[in-house]
Amino acid sequence: MTKKMDSKWLSLATTAMDGGSAGFAGATNRSASILGQAPQNNPLFPASGPLTIDQALSLASARLSDVSDGMPRLEAEVLLAFTLEQPRTHLFAWPEKNLTPRQGSDFESLLTRRIQGEPTAYLTGRKEFWSMQFRVTPETLIPRPETEQLVERALHRVPSDAPWQIADLGTGCGVIAAAIASERPLSEIIATDISVQALAVAENNFRHLGLANIRCAPGTWCAALPRGKSFDLIVSNPPYIAAGDPHLNRGSLPWEPAPALAAGKDGLDDIRRIIDQAIDHLKADGWLLLEHGWDQGTQVRALLTQAGYRENRTRQDLAHRERVSEGRRAV
Repeated sequence: MTKKMDSKWLSLATTAMDGGSAGFAGATNRSASILGQAPQNNPLFPASGPLTIDQALSLASARLSDVSDGMPRLEAEVLLAFTLEQPRTHLFAWPEKNLTPRQGSDFESLLTRRIQGEPTAYLTGRKEFWSMQFRVTPETLIPRPETEQLVERALHRVPSDAPWQIADLGTGCGVIAAAIASERPLSEIIATDISVQALAVAENNFRHLGLANIRCAPGTWCAALPRGKSFDLIVSNPPYIAAGDPHLNRGSLPWEPAPALAAGKDGLDDIRRIIDQAIDHLKADGWLLLEHGWDQGTQVRALLTQAGYRENRTRQDLAHRERVSEGRRAV
C-alpha cells in the first residue's frame, strides 16, 4: 500500500480556499507557467455562449469524475475559485454570474491538466493542513491527512510550558514543523531536508505563517543537525513506499518527487537510517516519532527495539491503521 492508497489526498476542508486572493503571491498569480502549458484543442465547454458559475461547475464535475478521488464537485469548486481569485463562498453566492471568456479559457486549461492527472495541489500551488494554508510545488510532497496523526502524537509529548528542542527531518513544504510550532510557540524547531528547493518552499511557508521559532537546515536526516546539539523530540515522515511498488505509477504519485516517496526494496531504508542515527541526537528520555505505511508497524517497532529505544509503540490513524510509531531513548 502507498500513501496515495491510504488517504483521500484531496481532503480539502470547506474553508480550504477561503483565503481568496490574499494567499501566496506565487500561487495567486496565474502566469504563463501555470496556465500556458495546457493543450488548446478539444475544449471542455461548448462554444454556444458564456457559462454561468453553476453551469461551469456542473460540466467540470462530470469531466473530473474519472480522475477525482470521489469528490469531483469539490475539485471543480477549488479550481474555479482559484481561477476567479475568489474564495469558494463566492461560487455559492453568485451561481448565476457569467464567466468572462478569459476566465472560461483559464478554467478549461486547469481542467485539462487535471484530467491528464496533474494534482490539484500543484495546479493551485497550495494545500491546507492543520487549518493552515501551505504553498506546495512539484519539489515537495503533497501533505496527506494521516500525517496529522504524527502532529497529534508530537503535541501529546511536547509540554506547552517548556522550550523543547525539536527536529523535523525531511520537512518537505514544512507542514509538520509549522503545525507543532503554531501549537507550541515556546519550542525551538529545526526543519531539515536534503532538497534545497523543498527547503526554500518550507522557509517561505514559515515566513508567511509568521512562525519565528523554526529555522531550516539542509542535509540528509540527522547529518543536517548541528553538532553537539541534543533534542527532546525528533519527528519525521520519511519515504516509506517500496521501490517498484505499482502504486507509484497511479494517482498523484507520478507527479510527486520520487525521493520523497520510495525507500528501498521494502520501503524501510530511510526509516532504518533515522532510527540508527536519531538515538545519538536525542536527550536522555527524548522521543523519536515516525510516520510509516499501514503494514509496517511491526517492523518499525522491531527496529526501534533493536536500536535500544524503549516504550516502543504504534498509534493508529483515523482509519484504524497503524500509522505512527514512537520510541524513547533510555536514560
